Amino acid sequence: MTPLRQRMVEDLQLHGYAPATQEAYVRAVSALAVYCAKPPDQITEDELRQYFLYLTQEKQLARGSITVALCGIKFLFEYTLRRDWPTLALVRPPKEHKLPVVLSVEEVRRVLERVRKPGYRICLSTIYACGLRISEGVSLQVGDIDSARMLVHVRLGKGGQDRYVPLPQRTLVRLRGYWVTHRHPLWLFPQQPRSGPVRAAAPAPLAEPGLRYAFWAALQASGIQKPATVHTLRHSWATHLLEAGVNLRLIQTWLGHRSLRTTALYTHLTAKTEGQAVATLDQLMADLP
Repeated sequence: MTPLRQRMVEDLQLHGYAPATQEAYVRAVSALAVYCAKPPDQITEDELRQYFLYLTQEKQLARGSITVALCGIKFLFEYTLRRDWPTLALVRPPKEHKLPVVLSVEEVRRVLERVRKPGYRICLSTIYACGLRISEGVSLQVGDIDSARMLVHVRLGKGGQDRYVPLPQRTLVRLRGYWVTHRHPLWLFPQQPRSGPVRAAAPAPLAEPGLRYAFWAALQASGIQKPATVHTLRHSWATHLLEAGVNLRLIQTWLGHRSLRTTALYTHLTAKTEGQAVATLDQLMADLP
């Protein structure tokens, strides 16, 4: 590791960024260095400008990818290198208003049925049943399960916030059944070996890339054409709850959203709820002259 990268990592740690965010920001700076073919501290502001034109005009990256690149590079130059360049304030990723992909309850069942390894299948099932992010699901610990109150303690979610989410009875049964197969003292989903049973001495939790691949393979086997990912399970969970009549603010709390506007996105995905609203509107207007 170069001294500059080490300094940036230390600055990110001092700033309190999560490990995944640190890795993403460092990768963004590495990509810039590869494009310019020189160390980041030797890059000029004009080269930086050309790089962002390249990302937006030639590669036409999505808004999220450009945002990560901008945040990582901006952190390096503003905090680690102490360069206040106007270009960094000029770049603004284009706004997008895309609706997330949502699977029906039946489609979720079809995908999960086709996940081959029990550890992957039960982890994905738990992610859906509790509306978790993938990082939250793989890192669940034995002590996070409160069977007395039927809650899951989600530790240090996005933004470093803890929260509790409801634990369905059937999910508790599945978790207990899987845990007795490995009896790991810490992780509910220990790291999967390439072959053989899961070991109680596994040094880390389930790896996210392996879980993503397991979901992708199951999606292909299911024949479902939607471009779904593991995160789609979280979107689907929120949409299904809203369709079932669960209060939007309660869903917001369970998802860990700071703003109700973020959760309100799911109101655009609930055809069932919209149909009920239209029927109610028709009924209210029926007797009007």
